[in-house]
Amino acid sequence: MSRLEEFGINISLSLAGFFGSLLVIGKNGIHDFKTMFISMLGGVASANYLTPVVCELFHVEKSNYQFSIAFLLGFMGLKGIEKIVLRLFKKSE
Repeated sequence: MSRLEEFGINISLSLAGFFGSLLVIGKNGIHDFKTMFISMLGGVASANYLTPVVCELFHVEKSNYQFSIAFLLGFMGLKGIEKIVLRLFKKSE
């Protein structure tokens, strides 16, 4: 187990999320460094910490599928996660 894994950081999932967040930055034409950095960090964190949860919820075991989910979570970034959380809490109320 590497030092990063001790802190709950999966390099493979984070990298997939990073590339997903890069696409959003290119698509939205973000030129402000602060906004770009926060979007990328949000995408990487979403991919790293939420991919295992999503994979467990939907019983996804193949690593290729898990990387795809990490990429999509990175692509959705902060806005996508915000929408998912709002829907989850809206259903439970």
